[in-house]
Amino acid sequence: MKSIFEQLGGTYHEENGYLIPDLRLPAEEEQPIGTWGQRHLDYLKQYRKVTYTNLLTSGRLNAYLADIDRQAQERFERLIEGMKQAQGITEQLKEENALEWTGRLNNIRACAREIVNEEIIFA
Repeated sequence: MKSIFEQLGGTYHEENGYLIPDLRLPAEEEQPIGTWGQRHLDYLKQYRKVTYTNLLTSGRLNAYLADIDRQAQERFERLIEGMKQAQGITEQLKEENALEWTGRLNNIRACAREIVNEEIIFA
């Protein structure tokens, strides 16, 4: 009589006289994951362990993280452009006063990073 594991297509291999189930994660297409995806992965591992495990064992973790990374990057870029327009940061300012332009742009990037972290990465 076969076990439920065997009835569902599972197999075993023998190690030191014991039958060990052959457990493999489903094959998953590798996709590049950037900084945003890595941050979200760390967040899942630390604070959302069940979600992390479910995504990992279902073979959807990489695709999920790649999607989060894409969404976060798009949101980050839109925020930066919107803030630059709202604060009047132009190429003319860059030509006239590069130091001020750099400082203001760095401030915008830091603000946008915080917003993306709150809205997408740590949500």
